[in-house]
Amino acid sequence: MSAADNVVWLGTPAFPEAARAALADTRLRANLRRATGTIRDKRLAVAAELEDWEELREAAATIKRRTLRHLDHHLLRLEKAVTAAGGVVHWASDAADANRIVTALVKATGEDEVVKVKSMATQEIGLNEALADAGIRAYETDLAELIVQLGGDRPSHILVPAIHRGRSEIREIFRREMGEWGRPAPEDLSDEPRDLAEAARLHLREKFLRAKVAVSGANFAAADTGTVAVVESEGNGRMCLTLPETLITVMGIEKVLPAFADLDVFLQLLPRSSTGERMNPYTSLWTGVTEGDGPRNFHLVLLDNGRTATLADEVGRQALACIRCSACLNVCPVYERTGGHAYGSVYPGPIGAVLTPQLAGIENAASLPFASTLCGACYDACPVKINIPEVLVHLRAEAVEAKRRDRLLPTSEALAMKAAGAVLGSPRRLATVQRLAATGARLLARDGLIGALPGPFARWSGTRDTPVPARESLRAWWRRTRPAGSEGRSTTAEGKGRR
Repeated sequence: MSAADNVVWLGTPAFPEAARAALADTRLRANLRRATGTIRDKRLAVAAELEDWEELREAAATIKRRTLRHLDHHLLRLEKAVTAAGGVVHWASDAADANRIVTALVKATGEDEVVKVKSMATQEIGLNEALADAGIRAYETDLAELIVQLGGDRPSHILVPAIHRGRSEIREIFRREMGEWGRPAPEDLSDEPRDLAEAARLHLREKFLRAKVAVSGANFAAADTGTVAVVESEGNGRMCLTLPETLITVMGIEKVLPAFADLDVFLQLLPRSSTGERMNPYTSLWTGVTEGDGPRNFHLVLLDNGRTATLADEVGRQALACIRCSACLNVCPVYERTGGHAYGSVYPGPIGAVLTPQLAGIENAASLPFASTLCGACYDACPVKINIPEVLVHLRAEAVEAKRRDRLLPTSEALAMKAAGAVLGSPRRLATVQRLAATGARLLARDGLIGALPGPFARWSGTRDTPVPARESLRAWWRRTRPAGSEGRSTTAEGKGRR
C-alpha cells in the first residue's frame, strides 16, 4: 500500500470538478458559512485577549522549526523515554506497516473490537478498513466522527468532521443506523442538539464499559519525559484513554516536541485557534503505564508515511509543523464555498492543499495546490506561522514540472510562456503585439467590454470582464508627449526633473 492509497481518496474527481458540484449544493454552503463564521469569530475574540499572542505564535514556529531540523534525535529520545516508562514503541514506514502493527497488537489481546479517539493519522492510513478486513470492528467515539461513521460518510473538516451535515440529517442517520452498531436511537428522537448528544452518549456508554482495547492519535509527545497528550472537548477521549486494558496510539513523527515545557506554548495556541476556547475541556496526559491507574499496556506507533520525504523539501517541510487546529480552513474563502470533500483527501482546506501532495505525491494530487486564491488569510490565522501561500506556489511549480516530464510534447501553457518570453524580450516585438492586440480587441468589443476570447483564453474570459485596451499604449503615449532625450526622467510637483 502506497502513501497515496489513503491520504487521497483514490477515484474521486480532481478539485475543479468536485468543487463545481459542491458549489451547486446550497444546503452545504449554508452549513459551511454558518459554522466557519461562528468558529472564526470566536477565535478572533479569544486570541485578542492575549497581549502576547504574536509572541506565542513566533515561539511555536521556532520550536517546530528547530524540532524538524533535529527530528531524528528527538524521536530517539522519545522512544527511550516511553520505553523507560513501560511503553512499547513501534516504527511504521508507511500505512501498510502501521496497519499491520496495530492489527497484530489487537489480535494479540484476543479482542475483536476497539474504541477510538478522533485521529487524523488513523484516517490517513485507513486503519478502520484494515481492522475490518481482519474481522475487528472499530467504533468511533467522537460525536462528529460517530456521525460520519454511521452515515457511511467521509470527514469534511479537520476539527468538525460532520460540518457538512445539518441537525435533521444527523437525526435521520441516528434513527436509521444506530441500531445496526449497538444501542438504537430513541424512536421519538428530535433534532435538538441536547437530544442528539444524549442519544450518542447512551449509544457509546456501553462500548466504553465493554472495550478492552482503545486506539488513539496524539496531539503532542514530549521527548524528554515520554508523555503523550490528547486534547478534546467531549470526554470520550478520556474514557478511551483510561478504561481499556490496552491503549494503542498512532502518531505522526512530526508531533514530537523536545520538552514537556513546550506544551505551555501549544496548549495556549491550540484551543484558541481550533474551537475558540481559552483552554480545552479535556487535556489528557499519560507517560507509559502506571500500576493500578489506566491501561496496563501502552503501544506507541510512530508513523512516517511520506513525512521523511516531505522533510527533505526545504520549502514544503514547514507543512509538518501543523498542529491540526483547522484555523486555516475557517478563514479560507475557497473552503467556505466548497467544503472538505472537494479536496478528495483526509486533509482538506489550505493545509490539505500543501500537505496532501507531499504525503501522497504531487502526481496524485496535482490540482490541490491550485485550490487557493493565495489571499494569505491562512498564513495570518496559522498559530505556528506556516507560510501556506509560499508552499502553494512552490508546489504549483512542481505540479507543472511533473506534468511537463510526463508529456512528449510541450503543454499549451509552456508554449504560451515561451512565446511571451520572446515578445517581452524585445521592445520592438512588444510594441507590434500591443498594436495588433489593441486593434483586434476593439473589433471584438461590445459596450466597452470584450466578450469571450478565442482559443486557450476562452476559459479565462468566460468568468471575467475584459475591458477594451486603450487606443494608445503607455510607451507610445510617452514617446509622443515627452521631448527627445527625456527618457528615464520624472517630473516632480515643482516641475523639476529628477533622476
